[in-house]
Amino acid sequence: MAVGRELLAGLDVGTTSSKALLMTADGQEVAVGRAPTRWTTTELGAETSAAAIRDGARRALADAVAAVPGDRVVGLGVTSMAESGVLVGADDAPVAPVIAWHDHRDAEQLRDLVKQLGGEQFSIRTGLPLWTQWSLTKHRWLVDHVPGARGAVRRYNIAEWVARSLGARPVTELSLASRTGWLDLATARPWAESMAWSGAPERLLGELVRAGTAVGTAVCHGNLAAVNGATLTIAGHDHQAAVVGVGSTGAGDELDSCGTAEAFVRTVEAGLGPDAIAVLTRAGVTVGWHVIDNRWSLLGATQGGLILGRVLSHLGVDRAGLATLDAAALSATDDPASLQVADDADVVIAPGADPGQVWRAATVLVTAQARRLSDTLDRASGPRRELVVAGGWTNSAMLMAAKAAAFGPLRTAVTNEAGARGAALLAGLAGGVYSSYADLPNHARPDGPAATPQPADASHASHATVSGSRS
Repeated sequence: MAVGRELLAGLDVGTTSSKALLMTADGQEVAVGRAPTRWTTTELGAETSAAAIRDGARRALADAVAAVPGDRVVGLGVTSMAESGVLVGADDAPVAPVIAWHDHRDAEQLRDLVKQLGGEQFSIRTGLPLWTQWSLTKHRWLVDHVPGARGAVRRYNIAEWVARSLGARPVTELSLASRTGWLDLATARPWAESMAWSGAPERLLGELVRAGTAVGTAVCHGNLAAVNGATLTIAGHDHQAAVVGVGSTGAGDELDSCGTAEAFVRTVEAGLGPDAIAVLTRAGVTVGWHVIDNRWSLLGATQGGLILGRVLSHLGVDRAGLATLDAAALSATDDPASLQVADDADVVIAPGADPGQVWRAATVLVTAQARRLSDTLDRASGPRRELVVAGGWTNSAMLMAAKAAAFGPLRTAVTNEAGARGAALLAGLAGGVYSSYADLPNHARPDGPAATPQPADASHASHATVSGSRS
């Protein structure tokens, strides 16, 4: 009887869906599972339940496991969207709804935060721009409006909550803590003043750990029996896990994730000064702890993918026709006047404009936006070292040509699930399958057409933007 393989699993719990990826220790991806993330729209905004988050993640994992009967998962890493969280009581049962990170019901709380703590002081202490996105203002809203929230004894970020349901001990991972507004960036310790302002006792954060730390052993049965006994780790914020997934882990390396928004993640040495942090946060760039040991992450985004999608729609071109349009654009002459783009990403195409010229103009325009963002990161942290491009829009030959012209040498990631892959690799580090980042299997390949695109997940396209807008 054949002996089943020992696999690593990564679970990426995103805004749109949960994705589970199974891979061998040498980097071969063998199965992917997926389940939608269910949100409810109320008169206040978007929210869900802790049970819905947990159940969706488990369905995705079960879907992947079912594809490889006889194999066993020896390590499981969980990454997720940030900012949203689960408040629990003494019995570890949820006591409040899970507010979506993109919900704006906390606008009044943000104004009070600025008044009480100071806007620039907040940004320099936390590395976060002044937006209604971070956990502390949503927590303050819950304390003000949901009686059960006032008695909470613990808060889990989404990845931590899912891992806890699988057998992990209660912990708070640093890259996710960096998105709460409760963490002092310089010391990586709780910021007492911001926690007090939001009505959050310090015990809500609990034990702070780094991604890739073993935090327990999975206890699973039924359709997840193959995961039972796996080493568990929190793989942190999905953007940073994706950096590990594409192998862009060195100081100065940059991931360009081409989704609905075009997110840039720069890995830097920890310890940027207050002036640099102020410049970055004013530009809409977040500064926080990375999933990679002793590194910080700079994260910003443009509306590049949104603009490209709207241009295709105006041209009446779907993904099946993209290659033909790319060919026309590559042979077209430059005509910037063929396309106008407003600050809100609305597009206007000049009457009678040639479609190839329009598409060429669109790709050059969004690439120029991306280059300006990357240059902002350069000025604050030093020059970019390597650029890795990932995401569905890498399937556009015209866009990749525009990027090569603007950025120079780059490489294209081959995986469609960079976040989940990164989570699996971090599970391998936690379980001793790999002894260091140098041991991780390299799966990126030279610049060229990407793999078949998957639908963009908003969780990889929306946690920070520039030019005063967010997706």
